[in-house]
Amino acid sequence: MARWFSLAAAAVRLIGGVIGAVILIHAAFVLFGANPANTLVQFTTSWRDNFGWFTKDLFSTTNPKFGEAINDALAAVIYIVVASLISKLIVRLAPAEKAKAKS
Repeated sequence: MARWFSLAAAAVRLIGGVIGAVILIHAAFVLFGANPANTLVQFTTSWRDNFGWFTKDLFSTTNPKFGEAINDALAAVIYIVVASLISKLIVRLAPAEKAKAKS
């Protein structure tokens, strides 16, 4: 049973990490001025719009590219930290393994 909890915790960490990584890649694309018509840039933009909506236009700076990169990085950090905390909670809620008696 505890193995299933560990597997669920690993899945949560993986999903949060992938989402965070894609949003960070989008931040790099924005910061370095990647071509918005590029398929990969459009892919990361759609992920950022779907998963990082809560930090869109959170900080506005004099340089819009820098502001968007900061907002993207914040969304990525939030996903990674929250996924880590949830996975630790899942592991903590796992039932303890029963000690096996030696024969």
